[in-house]
Parts: sequence; structure tokens; C-alpha cells
Amino acid sequence: MQFETILYEKKDQVALITINRPDAMNSVSAKVSQEMLAAWEDFRDDDNLRVAILTGAGERAFSTGMDLVATASGESQFEGRPAPFGGFTKRMPIYKPIIAAINGFCLAGGLELALACDIRIATPDARFGLPEVKWAIIPGAGGTQRLPRAIPQAWANYLILTGEFMDAPTAERIGLISHVVPREELLDKAFQIANVICERGPLAVRTAKEAIVRGQDMPLEHGMAYEDVLIARLFGTEDAKEGPKAFAEKRKPEYKGR
Repeated sequence: MQFETILYEKKDQVALITINRPDAMNSVSAKVSQEMLAAWEDFRDDDNLRVAILTGAGERAFSTGMDLVATASGESQFEGRPAPFGGFTKRMPIYKPIIAAINGFCLAGGLELALACDIRIATPDARFGLPEVKWAIIPGAGGTQRLPRAIPQAWANYLILTGEFMDAPTAERIGLISHVVPREELLDKAFQIANVICERGPLAVRTAKEAIVRGQDMPLEHGMAYEDVLIARLFGTEDAKEGPKAFAEKRKPEYKGR
């Protein structure tokens, strides 16, 4: 596939999606969202791909969110478009793991993109924020819903209602990101995590993510019942038989995704 605003690469079982607008701080225009939607659909449907990494080109920004220059000129980000913001922040369930490798500014819709990922790592100079209220709008790509689910409510309220920024050490301390990584090691760390996941049972990984995502909207009792359904479904797979067998035989399992 040929893209103008993103890079989409496949490296063994890992997809690398890069927002490629460094001169615009990797802001997200309608075209970016449309191209990212195509990449996410390909990742979702390619059985050989097990994990995706999302990052931004250049050294200054992961993404600063919606392209406000394009918006000010009349471009619509949300109305009459087939693609959700960033291609996957809404109406695009993907049960394969996605890692955000955050370099530099991760603001507004950029943070919302990161929040739609499952694992987030960042460079020491990364800055996080949802400054939309400064411009008389609100986070509209899941920020008001995902951030309070990702970090303590008081911190989420502070970031959303003040529009202030947060540094990487604070983000790590409150659980918004899992690792702070030197810039030159950021992608290596992301691929390291991705490769670890690729060694696990692929059906189990996807099912575990499905349980996490769908269970967030359920009362605990219902979530536990749904977990039972998913476990029963997994026990009938070849991989679920291969895992215990490999453990008993003290060898590395050979998972086939079925």
C-alpha cells in the first residue's frame, strides 16, 4: 500500500505505523485518519501480524493531535467521514496488542491515540496533555472516557479540565506509561516488548485483550462470567493443548494460532 502521510511497515510479525508529518508535529488531518484506517484494517486482518507499534516521525512529537490549521480552514475531522480520528480511536475494535512508542509531545488527539493503545512507553522529554479546553473544545476521540480509566480520577480530571501538561516521570509514576526509555532506545524497547508478546499464544493474547476491553464496560460479576466464556473457547484450541504439553516436555511451545 502507498501512503502519503504515514509509513506502514511489516517486520516479521510486527507492524510499525508511523505518522509521517514531522514538519506539522505529526498532527492528524482527515487524510492521516483515512490512511491510518487502511493500515489498521490491514493489521487487523493479516493473520501473520500479531502486534503493532505506533509512533511519530522526527524528534519533536509523537503527535500533537488534530490538525487545527486544517480545521480552521474548514476541514471536518468528525462529520461525514468514514474514518474515526486516527483510524482506530472509535468504532474500530482491534484485539491484537498495540504499543505506543511516544517520542516528544503527546498532546490532545495525540494522547488520545496513545490511550487507544494497550502499552505505552515514552522518551524522557515526552510531554502529555489534553489542552482542548484552551481552544473551547473537548477531547473528542475518547480522551474523556479512556483517560479516567487509565489513571487515577483526580489526575484525569486535572489534565482534562485545566489543559495543563504532564512530564514523562510523572506519567510513569501514575501509570499513564509503563517505561521511560532513552530516545535512541525507544523503538528497540517497543520491538523488544512486541517480540515477547509474539512468543506467547496468539489466540490467548487476543482473547486476553478482548476480555480486558469488553470487561471494562461490565459490572465485575458480568465480566467474570464473560471471562468464563472466553476461557472455555480457548480450551478447545490446538494452542491450548500445545502450551501445557510444551511445559511438561520442558521445551519452547510451537503455537499455530488455531
